[in-house]
Amino acid sequence: MSISVTASAPVERIAISLTVNGERRQLEIAPWTTLLDLLREDLGLTGTKKGCDQGQCGACTVLLDRKRVNSCLMLAVVKDGSDVTTIEGLSTGAVLHPLQQAFIDQDAFQCGYCTPGQICSAVALIQEGRARTREEIRELMSGNLCRCGAYVNIVAAIEQVLAARPEKQP
Repeated sequence: MSISVTASAPVERIAISLTVNGERRQLEIAPWTTLLDLLREDLGLTGTKKGCDQGQCGACTVLLDRKRVNSCLMLAVVKDGSDVTTIEGLSTGAVLHPLQQAFIDQDAFQCGYCTPGQICSAVALIQEGRARTREEIRELMSGNLCRCGAYVNIVAAIEQVLAARPEKQP
């Protein structure tokens, strides 16, 4: 049996522009590159985790135009011109985002693998303004899984930030 090897045509890369954590980035990527792979492999932002790679666990959650998305399901070329915030972009210098601090205060992580996705999702949850009760928080965070079972503390961290907001709901 003989095996024949043929040269394949070079992949045409596509130019896109994204604002990532406040910095405008010009990139040339393969058309099938996911937002997750662009962040981790092309930009070195490894805080966003690759979990199931099927949009079921939420480990890859980032903020895309201020909305939470599973970055493993997004083709980066489709999001040309968008604004992306990862876990690395939430803090301001050495000052942690209130949710990052609340996760520390409430010991809301064990292994920490899901933590970046949990925090990004919780940031959007608070911005959405729909969660006011523990049950609503649980329901609206249900797309982010924690294999270690730190859910009680994750909810407590979100409640801590909600309680500290000046415009909190009655």
